[in-house]
Amino acid sequence: MTTDGSESRSLDADGYALIGACFEVYNELGQGFLEDVYQECLEHELRIRGIPFVAQPSVPIAYKGYRLAKPYRADLLVNDRILVELKAARVLLPEHEAQLLHYLKATGLRTGYLVNFGATPKLDWRRRVR
Repeated sequence: MTTDGSESRSLDADGYALIGACFEVYNELGQGFLEDVYQECLEHELRIRGIPFVAQPSVPIAYKGYRLAKPYRADLLVNDRILVELKAARVLLPEHEAQLLHYLKATGLRTGYLVNFGATPKLDWRRRVR
């Protein structure tokens, strides 16, 4: 990690780019679709914008040094360091945020975004840093 803050600025820029793509999808579709529809549209928007990502990556989870047979499947991993959990719910609930924080802990990643395309009248998103 650099001490001049450049990594933090880069993470911020990556986050802004991600959320910009999410707003574009929400502005185009509105709310009311299933999560899978938003995921596919967001993947397409990220490709258009040249933002590197992996969709549905298999992320191993360990318990007391034992690697579990059942991996976690993230919705998106952006730039190899931002975990993205997508929702299409009327409102984000505390358990959605807890889920994101648990995934960050399990994966060892520091930054995650919880993005809810089901909210109205606007996109609802949260950034969490572990």
